[in-house]
Amino acid sequence: MLRTNESKIVEFRIQCKPGPPRTRARWRVDHEGVPFILPSIGGITVNMQVGDPAFGWAGDHVEPGVSCTANTEKPFEHPNVSLQLYACAGNRAEVISGEAKGAIGYVVGHHGGSEHVIVDFPREAKEKLNYDDKIIVHARGQGLTLLEFPQVVLYNLDPALLGKMSIEKTAEGGLRVPVTTRVPAACMGSGVGASHVAKGDYDIMTSDPDSVAEYGLDRIRFGDLVALIDHDNRFGRAYRKGAVSIGIVVHSDCKSAGHGPGVTTLMTCGKPLIEPVIDPKANIADLLGIGTPYSGEE
Repeated sequence: MLRTNESKIVEFRIQCKPGPPRTRARWRVDHEGVPFILPSIGGITVNMQVGDPAFGWAGDHVEPGVSCTANTEKPFEHPNVSLQLYACAGNRAEVISGEAKGAIGYVVGHHGGSEHVIVDFPREAKEKLNYDDKIIVHARGQGLTLLEFPQVVLYNLDPALLGKMSIEKTAEGGLRVPVTTRVPAACMGSGVGASHVAKGDYDIMTSDPDSVAEYGLDRIRFGDLVALIDHDNRFGRAYRKGAVSIGIVVHSDCKSAGHGPGVTTLMTCGKPLIEPVIDPKANIADLLGIGTPYSGEE
């Protein structure tokens, strides 16, 4: 069992609402120079949930579940920055108004640029939601630390989800963390260089088909826990040989150069103390019993 400072972390109730689908209403161009117009960020996305494939959709940067905001007109201002910073993966969310009142969902992570917090709700709840409904997120997790592993830094992670991740201590003084996928440093793109990772995400680039095939990137699912090899996220997003970061997949594959499935950081270490081990069930759907569970099929 991992010892943490869970009893000392601050808990907030944060109010938000579904953010309507957003579009620039013009052609975009993919990494091969082909123009496209497709569904993208935002919305109450009825037919996608954690555990579903992040690839193969007729969309770009699509956010599964409900894309939540505190103020859709001022995404980079208070109170939306507080929602982004304090909502953590695994946080419980509850609809408190409208026909879906009482429905329970869980935070998956946050998407930079759109400044949305992605919340997974059952389809029957999403079909009753509207864009004026109110959602309360029971935000807790920022400031969570591992008392025996001070060099391993946690971000954006509810302690209850941490406890379900089946992390084991190694004989060498490190941590063995189940993930679905190991992502090489060369594949990390949009978002590299950000000053901190307590909000937003960064993308696994999928423009090179050989790398996609070699590392099985096209098998990634929404909500997967993935290992970012040689990436140090302690004080921003940077390459560092031997570092490992663990994140959760929050949006779909993308067609634009430098982009792909988005990852919100949960755990990071600048030294090789995190040992990722492959487990196809290392997904928030399987860990929390929500969404689409792993079927055993590739």
